[in-house]
Amino acid sequence: MSTAYESRLEIGYDVPARAPFSTVLKQGQELTIVDLGGNQAVDFLCYDANDTTKRYSAAATIAAQGNIFLTTGSVLRTQEGAPLLTVVADTCGRHDTLGGACSKESNSLRYGQHTRYQHACVENFLIEGAKWGLGKRDLVSNVNWYMNVPVEADGTLGIVDGISAPGLEVRLRAETDVLVLVSNCPQINNPCNGFDPTPVRLVVTSSGGGE
Repeated sequence: MSTAYESRLEIGYDVPARAPFSTVLKQGQELTIVDLGGNQAVDFLCYDANDTTKRYSAAATIAAQGNIFLTTGSVLRTQEGAPLLTVVADTCGRHDTLGGACSKESNSLRYGQHTRYQHACVENFLIEGAKWGLGKRDLVSNVNWYMNVPVEADGTLGIVDGISAPGLEVRLRAETDVLVLVSNCPQINNPCNGFDPTPVRLVVTSSGGGE
């Protein structure tokens, strides 16, 4: 279970390694994702909370900004191009839009059948999505905060050691009411988590006396 703490304008959640999380951000609220241990990938999906058929689109986001990486100033957009979240601060500097979420199927294909029964991000998304009426058809290509996925010279994607460090954070502002799903990635077969998943902290901040 996530551990919650609260102050006048902030609600924070410590999300354990491998665990899922979800919440609704009201328009104008901000979500800060803190990499507590360093080198921990945080898989992330977002939807218009009032109409979840409008959801994050990697293609629309990349096309609008002309860059496959996310950092300060990036806007996460729906498939129609509408803004969902804006990255308003980022002390890491680069986040992945292409690597996708690990699953039991992809683990067994990439790393061997002995990994098939390992918990994975797709399962976390399904667990949290079910709380909001979402199913497997509602899962789309996701953001991987703090994950380092360079494009190699031959066009292939690498999954390599992260560029994050303990205490680095990324802060997002909701441009409408937004449902966010988080999987604090359980992957132990590649370096995205330094082979050792660690907790992250999520902090929801209201701009002035709101929820």
